[in-house]
Amino acid sequence: MSKLPDGRSEEVFEDFKSPYTEAQALVEANRCLYCYDAPCITKCPTSINIPEFIRKIATDNVKGSAKTIFDSNILGMSCARVCPVEVLCVGDCVYTAMGVPPIQIGKLQRYATDKAFEQEWDFFSAGPDTGKSVGLIGGGPASLAAAHELRLLGHAVTIYDKRDVLGGLNTTGVAPYKMPAARSVEEVDWVLSIGGIDVRTGVSVPEDISFEQIEADHDAVFVGFGLGPDRLMSVEGSDLAGIVGAVDAIEQFKLGSFDLEGVWNALIIGGGNTAIDAVREFIGLGVDRVTMVYRGTEAGMSGYTHEWKEAKMEGALAQYQAVPIAFIGEEGRVTAVRCQRLDLDKKPIAGSEFELAADLVLMAIGQSKLGDLLADVDGIEVQWGRIAVDENQATGRPGWFAGGDCANGGKEVVNAADEGKRAARAIHAHLTEAN
Repeated sequence: MSKLPDGRSEEVFEDFKSPYTEAQALVEANRCLYCYDAPCITKCPTSINIPEFIRKIATDNVKGSAKTIFDSNILGMSCARVCPVEVLCVGDCVYTAMGVPPIQIGKLQRYATDKAFEQEWDFFSAGPDTGKSVGLIGGGPASLAAAHELRLLGHAVTIYDKRDVLGGLNTTGVAPYKMPAARSVEEVDWVLSIGGIDVRTGVSVPEDISFEQIEADHDAVFVGFGLGPDRLMSVEGSDLAGIVGAVDAIEQFKLGSFDLEGVWNALIIGGGNTAIDAVREFIGLGVDRVTMVYRGTEAGMSGYTHEWKEAKMEGALAQYQAVPIAFIGEEGRVTAVRCQRLDLDKKPIAGSEFELAADLVLMAIGQSKLGDLLADVDGIEVQWGRIAVDENQATGRPGWFAGGDCANGGKEVVNAADEGKRAARAIHAHLTEAN
């Protein structure tokens, strides 16, 4: 397993959703109606046969249940923890329309996949060597899913990643009360256990190795390098110390430690899922007052409603229809944020300025897109910073495929897993046709 340092800030967090015991899993599994045309399957991006894996739990065939899950989604363990099941499979459970509590699909999936990890069940082996190799840029969920599928099909694969650990946002960005970095790294090692996956960490593309060289070294290329740095604001005082990107901050305390000495008031700018995660995380880290500042209404937040409800129960505060217009500081460090109210059309309201005390400001207003790195590569089209792909994740350059956030703009882990696997099968078809 890749080594993570001890004493990480994330270690203070406990599991938000406690796992099922065997008895609880059996009771819940036996509530399932095993629908013939199960809408939960349709709502799952990786199309896991949910009624089948649940029935196997109910009949005490947990190993078979885990195999059913992993056959569709090799990242089924992490997805069981981080998927927004409330708006995916669970949200479409037929029980919901009946006014009955839906089947807890995510918790049942976690029960089966956790058991597979604990028992070290070995389900997969690499296929016969095809003599072909694929270079994968980025080591996040899309690339991991693609690499595993490619090995099943017998192709050699090499993953290039700029960090020292793989896993992408599963390792560096997922809220630790959902899944700590160590659990993500464990999943990475489990995926790599199929063998034959060459991993080159600490390699930044195109700085350390060019796209041209990767193309020359491999028969096909998969791009899965995710999103770029946090977006910041260009207003007065934005260069003060204590103003940081939320994604960078989360990565810092997941992989190391985050110094909160002297931080009593933290402001989180934004209203998406990253903002909500940051709010809950800094409450969990012991910051006395954590306030989200969002330019729209509460109903208009893009973050998941159920997550924000939990944040409010934990003590989160909010300022709606407000936007920072200046950062105020002393001795080079932020001490307050001057904000202005906006109307329902998000236009400034004259005379509505106010100040909020702040020892720390996290910017969660989005991340830059990295697709532009490939803008000069012939045949690859970049649209609004995203790599354009077809239904098979193929770009316009023969042999080049892409998936995950760099292509979809920032969706869920389960979407990345689906796109990586789909791309791998398309790559296999491309390499086979090439013969």
